[in-house]
Amino acid sequence: MSNCWTTIQDYGLRSIGIGERILPKTDITICEQVVLIGSGLIWNIYFGIIAVFFGFWFALMLAIGKNNKLAIFRNPSNSFIFLFRGSPLFIQFFFVYELFVLLPKIGVTLDFGFLSFSLQTHWLTKAWLGGLFVLFCNTAAYSAEIFYGAIRSVPSTELEAAEAFGITGWHKFWRIIWPSMLRLAWPSYTNEAIFLFHATALIFFTGFPAWRQSGDALYYANYFSDRTFNPFLPYPIVAAYFILVTLIIISIFGFANRYLNRHLDVEQRTQIKLSINLLR
Repeated sequence: MSNCWTTIQDYGLRSIGIGERILPKTDITICEQVVLIGSGLIWNIYFGIIAVFFGFWFALMLAIGKNNKLAIFRNPSNSFIFLFRGSPLFIQFFFVYELFVLLPKIGVTLDFGFLSFSLQTHWLTKAWLGGLFVLFCNTAAYSAEIFYGAIRSVPSTELEAAEAFGITGWHKFWRIIWPSMLRLAWPSYTNEAIFLFHATALIFFTGFPAWRQSGDALYYANYFSDRTFNPFLPYPIVAAYFILVTLIIISIFGFANRYLNRHLDVEQRTQIKLSINLLR
């Protein structure tokens, strides 16, 4: 037990640069595998939280743009949604990485006439930002389609009643459409958030490198698999961690779902049902 506690102190935060730098190479214990894979999970949680938070608001903008009657707003929104929903996420990782690799070669210079300077772009090729950018764009596109469908599903009687009371424009959106849209979209959006968290494991297989061996959970699972020649221990540990976090996500989003539907009768409340996307 004391040895395991020492392992936690040495490797518990290794993935973010705190603790022992040298990875265990021989006599690897189960505790070391559990601790280091859990340490790598910090990055998966980071990718998931940041992408979901910022992707949520960008998805809302895209959904509003797609629902707009003006082509100047509708066409760019439709194009963005189609691009990231129509192409595989795995290909998006590789394409964006190659694009970011080219930026330093091309050079990004800002010229203000009296002053010009070049932007450093090498950090865009790192997983902590480049991989996060891909996840952000992908979840924004899928979430936008969910929100758009919810906006179109808001009962017309609610909109007519709002207009009868003189509520129009953005006031109508924030006071009438927004709460109804969230209530209708939340079960599907919960599944999108779960899938996004699972998709963070794909970053390991893409071109985005782990900085100073500060990889995610799958990075350490692959390391232990190669060292011990036994993939049947580290990968189930990763799966167990992902299942645990998925249950936490379902609990948090389920609480939010009950809050959004608190004004309805129990039989009228929409329930969150987990659906697995086999293909994306």
